[in-house]
Amino acid sequence: MDKINLNNKTILVTGAAGFIGSNLVMRLFQDVKEATIIGIDNMNDYYDVALKEYRLKELNTTVPEGITWKFIKGDIADKQTIDGIFEKYKPAVVVNLAAQAGVRYSITNPDAYIMSNMIGFYNILEACRHNPVEHLVYASSSSVYGGNKKVPFSTDDRVDNPVSLYAATKKSNELFAHCYSKLYDIPTTGLRFFTVYGPAGRPDMAYFGFTNKLLKGETIQIFNYGNCHRDFTYVDDIVEGVYRVMQGAPGRQKGEDGLPIPPYVVYNIGGGQPESLLDFVQILQEELVRAGVLPVDFDFEAHKKLVPMQPGDVPTTYADATALERDFGFTPNITLREGLRKFAEWYASFYRSKG
Repeated sequence: MDKINLNNKTILVTGAAGFIGSNLVMRLFQDVKEATIIGIDNMNDYYDVALKEYRLKELNTTVPEGITWKFIKGDIADKQTIDGIFEKYKPAVVVNLAAQAGVRYSITNPDAYIMSNMIGFYNILEACRHNPVEHLVYASSSSVYGGNKKVPFSTDDRVDNPVSLYAATKKSNELFAHCYSKLYDIPTTGLRFFTVYGPAGRPDMAYFGFTNKLLKGETIQIFNYGNCHRDFTYVDDIVEGVYRVMQGAPGRQKGEDGLPIPPYVVYNIGGGQPESLLDFVQILQEELVRAGVLPVDFDFEAHKKLVPMQPGDVPTTYADATALERDFGFTPNITLREGLRKFAEWYASFYRSKG
């Protein structure tokens, strides 16, 4: 593994106004010295743009002394934009978090996934090919495990059975990265995120969507009759993992044939503690009451409905993150209750301030 000192480096973060991206930039603000951080995001309206603007405002108002922060509103699917950024700023480390997210949306809006997750990632790889990039870190997803029955999910498992287009695009990213690592000796690390949640997250995720619906007095649907388990991972744990991985690139070395051994690796980032959806909903409702989002006498049973599994979903996600622990000394450890408490408190504050 090649150690990378992020101080005094130029770092490109795509999807910088997104949930994980904005939290990562904030972390870089706190811990990296004298760096130039470039963020790009297309600010699309897949979900409430006000949330993206809120995250961006938080970043713009907290830039520390010594850090140069530049945000570009643009799309990674636009090759000219990406080439222009690389030509002008010459990033040493690239973190590609920009993507069209969501399993269900990929069933009805496939074009968005091909453009952002396939064309966009290709543009990033091509730009890395033609510039001296020390490390490309990119977001993959636990969805690549598809209908795998073996748990916990290991990066050594075969992942040839995606059950959604979103999952297929993320697996394709890993294949693209391997190809470019092999052909052009670009160090790449893919990170398979497991159900990321937290304050100012994505409203299409269950914890956020359930909260919105309950507040409106609507009924929430719990799929597979509650017999689903998710390895929920709090956003600070995800960011900690990304931050550590950025500083350790797969080492460049030659094989017996004299050609590069691909400096390529993939890690899971998940807590390794899958929670049932019913337990998750129970904790969420308790924390929403505690934070004053919902009244103490709210009738949850009247607002819950158990329904069958839906297309694109899987019954269980469960991370084997031993490789991350081995190589970077880190395993996600923030409990679901702790994380949902922080979300509920943020939700109460954010929506109270909006009136």
